[in-house]
Amino acid sequence: MLGTFVLVIWFYHLGILNDSNALKDFVNQHSVCGPLVFILVQIFQVVFPVIPGGVTTVAGFLIFDPILAFFYNYVGIVIGSIILFILVRLYGRKFILLFVDEKTFYKYEAKLNTQNYENFFIICMLSPISPADIVVMITGLSRISLKRFTFIILLTKPISIISYSYIWIFGGNILKLLLGH
Repeated sequence: MLGTFVLVIWFYHLGILNDSNALKDFVNQHSVCGPLVFILVQIFQVVFPVIPGGVTTVAGFLIFDPILAFFYNYVGIVIGSIILFILVRLYGRKFILLFVDEKTFYKYEAKLNTQNYENFFIICMLSPISPADIVVMITGLSRISLKRFTFIILLTKPISIISYSYIWIFGGNILKLLLGH
């Protein structure tokens, strides 16, 4: 825990947590530890959702070769999701309510009592526009085992990572064309 705190302070001091250009500069200057820092930032943004995950995901595709970007995003998001799931298992609702307002929490918690919650979870993990971190947290309260959760995350995250990045990177280019820039 102390190591995480020190790492977060260091990343914040470097500007990595709040500026994608600072992250890109850092990665380009540190070819060996740059990818590791990027993966750690991805893990951090999943576990402590204070940075929009889409920002770092797209930044990965803008910083790295597409295959490496996918791999680094995938590793960071999967590890972060597993850590987040375990933290919710350990600390429960109180942990979730640190990051999610009560109205949103109760909206998603109500889905836990449905017969098709696992299907809902899978669809959310496949979707590039679902509130993935919230759904991961809520799933930590469910009966889904860590093994099953990990299996689902490993299978679904590639689709959402690629589609989310595609939408933002190429959607931005299409928007520029439409606006005449």
